[in-house]
Amino acid sequence: MADTIYALSSGALPAGVAVIRLSGPDSIGILQRLTGDAALPPARSAMLRSIMEAESGQLIDRSIIIIFKGPHSFTGEDSVEIHCHGSIAVVAAVQRELSRAGARPAEAGEFTRRAFESGRIDLTQAEALAHLIEAETDAQREQALSQAGGRLRDLADQWRDTLINLMADLEADLDFADEGDVAAGATGTIGRGIGALADAVRSALATAPVAERIRQGLTIAIVGPPNAGKSSLLNALARREVAIVTPHAGTTRDVLEVHLNLGGRPAVLLDTAGLRETEDPVEAEGIARARARAAKADLVLDLGPGPKQMIVNKIDETGAQPGWHDGKLHVSAATGAGLPELEAWLAAWAADQIPAGEPPVVTTARQAHLLSETLGYLIEAERENDSVLAAESLRAAAHALGRLTGRIDPETVLGAIFSRFCIGK
Repeated sequence: MADTIYALSSGALPAGVAVIRLSGPDSIGILQRLTGDAALPPARSAMLRSIMEAESGQLIDRSIIIIFKGPHSFTGEDSVEIHCHGSIAVVAAVQRELSRAGARPAEAGEFTRRAFESGRIDLTQAEALAHLIEAETDAQREQALSQAGGRLRDLADQWRDTLINLMADLEADLDFADEGDVAAGATGTIGRGIGALADAVRSALATAPVAERIRQGLTIAIVGPPNAGKSSLLNALARREVAIVTPHAGTTRDVLEVHLNLGGRPAVLLDTAGLRETEDPVEAEGIARARARAAKADLVLDLGPGPKQMIVNKIDETGAQPGWHDGKLHVSAATGAGLPELEAWLAAWAADQIPAGEPPVVTTARQAHLLSETLGYLIEAERENDSVLAAESLRAAAHALGRLTGRIDPETVLGAIFSRFCIGK
C-alpha cells in the first residue's frame, strides 16, 4: 500500500493563506484525526474546521478543508487540501501533526508522479505541468497549457493507433496474401500510409526549435568597449540593480544574465565584459566568455559599431536627442531617454522570432529525441522492400511512441523527470 504524503503546495511563507496537500489511502482518516472527529464535508465541498493537536486537544488553527475522493482527484488517490493561515508557526504545527498521524513529507514531484502512475496524466502532460509552474511570460504559459491539455498525447495516441493498423495490414499482407479478401495492391496502400504518418511526425518535429526558444528565452547580448554603459543599460532594462556600475574600465568580469518579458515573449539579456586588449588574465577570460556568448546569441546589441544593431548610449552627456537617427538608436541608460523606443523595438523583434499562433507541439528535448527516433523507424519502414523487416521497423516506431507518453519507460527516466519538480507538486 502506498504511503500517505503531504506537502506545502502554496508559495513561500509567511502568506495570507497556505495550502497543505495530502494524498494517499489514509488521507481522510488523518484529516478526521486532526479535526477531532468533527463531521467532514462532502467531496469537493469546502468547510471550516478546527485543526487540533490529537494528544492535547489544543487548537492549532481554524482552516478550510476540501476532500477529493479517488480516482477523481489529481493523483487518482484520496486527497485532502488544508487551507490554513500562512504563518510559519501554523504550517509547522499542522505538518508536525500530520507526521504524528502517520503521513510523511512528499518528495519532489511525488504528487505528479502519482497522477502519472494512476493514469490521470501522461509524461508529456507531467513535463508541461513543470513548465507551467516555471512560466514567466504569456508565451511560456500558453505553450505549457496546450501541452498540459494533452495535445501531444492525443497526437501520439492517434499515431500509435495508425501504426497498429498499418502493422495489422502488413501481417495480413504477409499471412493471407492468397486469400481473396486481402485487397490487391495492399502493399502500396500501406507504403502511402507510412509516408503520411512520417510527414505528420516530421511536421510536429519542426516546431521543436520554436518551443525551445519559448522555454529557454531568446538570448540578447550587450557588447561593446569598456565604459560604453553596457551594465547601466542592463540595469535600466531589468529595472533593478543587477550589475555593478563604476567609472572604472573592466568592472564586469563575467557574463551576467537577466530574464526579460518582451511583449509576452521570454528573453535572456546578457551583460558582457568590455571588449579590449588586456594583460589581466581574469579580465581576459571574461572577454573570451563574452565573445563566445555573443557568437551564440540570437541578437547582439552593440554599444558602438556592430553587425546587427547599433545603440548609442550616454546621450545625457552628449546632448543628442533620443530615438532613431541615421540608423542608430540614441538612448541614455542613466536617464531613461530613448529606452521606450528600444523596448518597443526589442518586443517587435521578439514577436518576429516567436510568432503568435498555435503553440508548438514538441516542447522538450526528450520529446524531440523520441519523435526523431520514431521518424527514423518510419523512414526505414517506408524504404524497406521486405515486409517482415518493414513490420519490425513499425513495431520499433510504436515502442518509441510508447516511451514518449510513458507507456514504456525505464525507472531511471521517470526519476529524472519528476525529480525536477518542486516539493508539493
